Amino acid sequence: MDRKVRVAQYGCGKMSVYTMRYVYEKGGEISVAFDIRPEIIGKDIGDIMGVSKKGVIVKNAAEAENVFKADKPDICIITTMSLMQDLKEAFLVCAKTGVNAISTCEEAFYLQNSLPRLTSEIDSLAKKNSCTICGSGYQDIFCGNLIIVLSGATQTIKKIKGKSSYNVEDYGLALAKAHGAGLDLETFDKEIASVDKVSDEERKKIIDSGKYLPSYMWNVNGWLCDKLGLTVTRQTQKTVPQIYSKDLKSSTLQMTVKAGNATGMSAVVTTETKEGIAIESECIGKVYAPEEFDQNDWIIQGEPDSEVLINRPSTVELTCATIIGRIPDVINANPGYVTTDKMPTLQYRTKSLNEYVK
Repeated sequence: MDRKVRVAQYGCGKMSVYTMRYVYEKGGEISVAFDIRPEIIGKDIGDIMGVSKKGVIVKNAAEAENVFKADKPDICIITTMSLMQDLKEAFLVCAKTGVNAISTCEEAFYLQNSLPRLTSEIDSLAKKNSCTICGSGYQDIFCGNLIIVLSGATQTIKKIKGKSSYNVEDYGLALAKAHGAGLDLETFDKEIASVDKVSDEERKKIIDSGKYLPSYMWNVNGWLCDKLGLTVTRQTQKTVPQIYSKDLKSSTLQMTVKAGNATGMSAVVTTETKEGIAIESECIGKVYAPEEFDQNDWIIQGEPDSEVLINRPSTVELTCATIIGRIPDVINANPGYVTTDKMPTLQYRTKSLNEYVK
């Protein structure tokens, strides 16, 4: 491409501060930005980023479809919510108007094993209108490609175990609430944990109905199995509250989480496969105590055993940098809903983004 990549920013919260800056730093430009909050609409994106004004004023997200029809960007970055039920309209608007889209939405990373009907709808629309829709972010590398690279050096795999922890304070109110942060244990059990206290048959019915609420690892396990060529025979999820012995102040929740209440949750997803390889992955999202920090720990059990442990990964920045690095891959991909396991292994973008676009 012999011009700058033109990017639409959909959602101008905490993550967009990084995604927008990273776009400019990699030689692209933000052509339009959207949000739903009255206090954000009308602002110059430079004020949101903490830099000089860029001359791009945040529009109401309700205008996105008309804006895209009139002036189509090369790609739209969606940084709003973590579950597809909350941002499916944003994906559908992009698919309807033929705008490529990439999102930090964790469920969008491998949507087909939690929302198969919506996946089919988005895929059909995107193919019809010649654009590519996908999810990426931190899990693309640190729960996906990193494990794939390690497995390539393994003769025999018996089990893959992973654990990733993150501070919900870094990702905004919607994510913190989705993790049950601040709830008493009885309410947590009713609103969060009860979703997974069902039989396999009941879970399948919930998934088919489009009402299942997966943890991040639910979609990660599906991605890993697809990339490794494994056939899933059974997948289960268990959610438990995280608690702390002292009160914890949360700026995101604008409250103090009382000692003994849920600071967040741990979700363990176990996947059994026809090939005999099991995947057990855990994500821990909570309001951190002063001594806690992010970790990413994966173990491949087999011949030989391998473990990689990353302490204090900058999950926000890594998520956003991954999104920007994936932009050329999304633009170059075939139309449809395309997961990143079908794209090239992500590489560092030494040149401007447009130089990687075919």
